[in-house]
Amino acid sequence: MKKYLVLIYLLAAVSGSNAQISLPSWKDINYAGDDKVFHMLDIYLPAEVKSEYPAVVVIYGSGFMSNNLKQDGFKALGGPLLKSGFAVICVNHRSSSDSLFPAQINDIKAAIRFLRAKGKDYQIDTSFIGVTGYSSGGHLSSFTGTSGSVKIITIGKTTADTEGKVGKYLNFSSRVDAVVDWYGPTTFLVMDSCGSEMKHDAADSPESLLVGGPIQQNVDKCAIADPITYVDKNDPPFLILHGDKDPLVPWCQSQRLYDALQKKGVKSEFIVVPGGGHGKGMHIDKYNKMMTDFFLKEASKK
Repeated sequence: MKKYLVLIYLLAAVSGSNAQISLPSWKDINYAGDDKVFHMLDIYLPAEVKSEYPAVVVIYGSGFMSNNLKQDGFKALGGPLLKSGFAVICVNHRSSSDSLFPAQINDIKAAIRFLRAKGKDYQIDTSFIGVTGYSSGGHLSSFTGTSGSVKIITIGKTTADTEGKVGKYLNFSSRVDAVVDWYGPTTFLVMDSCGSEMKHDAADSPESLLVGGPIQQNVDKCAIADPITYVDKNDPPFLILHGDKDPLVPWCQSQRLYDALQKKGVKSEFIVVPGGGHGKGMHIDKYNKMMTDFFLKEASKK
């Protein structure tokens, strides 16, 4: 079942992509100071020559099961962002088989700290760093956005360091300036009850593998892994897109996140895509433009 889950998470998410292949300006930069493939990132710069560019970090989807799909992240979301004038940074992170949560968000935050510390070396305007991702990458994008002010959290008897100590640049901020979440999961414990063709409560589901056991037996760990847990009024603006026919991550997941953001007064918009699946019908010009317009508007404020 695990191989099947990996396949549907990978293929469903990127199947709607029509981005052209581009060569990165810098490839396989290690943001953690080690030799691990899961700590590599690629940086793409727009064709228009400028001294520096606002940046968007792209996080691929894989059901948290892959540690080296940064190129797929670019194929899914990179093209429209490049054309809109953003530097695009596609990031690898540890998979659930490499390490349990919060290792994945520790890696993403380390990559953002690296960009803030070294961005000028790569023509990045560090006054604006946005983040986007699809599926599990949407989860990590939302988590990055909502947990900017949190490092250590304890729920019940479980304590986690959501910031982590990956890399050399621990004194730099991992906060981001805007988030676009494409159909990412949030509250794992209700995914089955609010509608899914996948059994997320199963011991070998992506979410159970992420937290180290069946999710219904790991309630505290799931709360720690939920971006909604961290929502507060200081969070950056959000754009959330989710198909109403998504068979894998039910759209209630995004509705719950949007409701939490609205309750705290966070600037946010939720687009329900009619007929949209888990990638299918999502990464098309209409919705790509919503993403780029959103990022351009937020970047113009810096």
